[in-house]
Parts: sequence; C-alpha cells; structure tokens
Amino acid sequence: MEYKKTDRLSVVRDYAYALSIIAYPIMLLIGFVTHPNLLAMEPLFTVDQLVGRFHNNPMYHIGHLIVTFTVPVLIIYFIGTMNLLRNEGRIYGFWGGIIGVFGAFILAVDKGALCLVLSAFDTLPEADFQQLAPYLSVIVEKKGYLVIVWLIFALMIGGSIQVAGLLKEKVIKRWQGYLIIIGLLLLINPDIELISSIGAALMCIAYIPWGIKELKTIKEKYHEKNR
Repeated sequence: MEYKKTDRLSVVRDYAYALSIIAYPIMLLIGFVTHPNLLAMEPLFTVDQLVGRFHNNPMYHIGHLIVTFTVPVLIIYFIGTMNLLRNEGRIYGFWGGIIGVFGAFILAVDKGALCLVLSAFDTLPEADFQQLAPYLSVIVEKKGYLVIVWLIFALMIGGSIQVAGLLKEKVIKRWQGYLIIIGLLLLINPDIELISSIGAALMCIAYIPWGIKELKTIKEKYHEKNR
C-alpha cells in the first residue's frame, strides 16, 4: 500500500505516537530490572550503597542508559496525547503535556548524572576510584544544582493529569487509567528498584493494549483513505 504524499507526515506522526505508547513503559521496565540486587528493597541513602550498585557493574549503566533514551520517546508520547485530546479532556492534555515534557527533561538531567557521569568514573583505575569514592556524596545528597532532579515528580504529575483527560474522553478503559496512575505513583520512591519495576510493569499492562489498538486504528484509517 502506497500513501499519498500529503499523508506521509501524518502517517509517520501517528505511528510514532502509537509506538511511543508501547515503547516507553517497556523501556522503563527494562531499565529498572537490570539493576543489581533488584530484590534487596534497599533505598539509596549512602555513598556505599551507590558504589555497591554501579561500581564494576555494566548492567547498571546499561539500564540507566536505556532510561535516558526513554526521554525522547516520552516527549513524543506527551505531545501526541496533548494533540489527541481535543474535547472535554483538552485542558488535561495540554497542562499534563507541558508538565510531563518538563518532567522528561528533568529525567534526562537525572540520568545524565547517574548514568553518564558515574559510567565515566567507573573507568578509573581502582586506586583512583577509591580515592574519589567519598566525594560521590555530593551526588547522593543532590548537592549544587543537582537539587533540580527533585522536580522529576513533574513527570508523574503530568502523566497522571493526561490520564484523567484520556479517561474523560474514554480513549482508554477505567482499569487502564487506574493501572497507569498507580504505576506512576510507584515510581515515586527512594530508588527502590523493585518498587519501580512493579510500577513500570503495571504501566506495561495498561499501555501495551492501548498502543496496539492505536496501531490497528491507524492502519485502518490510512487504508481507507488510500483505497
């Protein structure tokens, strides 16, 4: 099937949005479950805990890198949902999208510190690393401008606001909305990866059927237009 030239941009846009619905919770889940000692239920409060997680552990860095790459997918999702909600959910789509995109930017900042910087430190010779390790407290304690990473809550808030709009316009079912909101709330924790993984898994259960439905709708839509 060939699409008309005028439709090509719309096809790319719509498919990108549908795929983002499926991809972003899966990417978050993969990023969380690759953490070491996933079942430890241990919050991150000390340098020793941080070093124990990332030092000589490439899967930690890979997991955080995957979450970092989730950021552009999240932005596509938030903007796509903003454009999707045009009726009684419009105000929820707009403000949820603005807050959510800002939260996605903060996620990039957070993972820049916890992924890119820490992975660079991990390449140091062991003797040099041990000398550096005590100074990692500035990362654990969010010193300096790292304090802005606390604004990552905007990601969960924006996502929840848009879910309210999706429910108002009956884009998703009520059980899906509840699972997404619960999943987002579970991401608000002191770096306990098991809780975050459960939250991401609940989001996958809700998002993936919706994303598949959107893909089918898009295929039918453009098939009809090009008959």
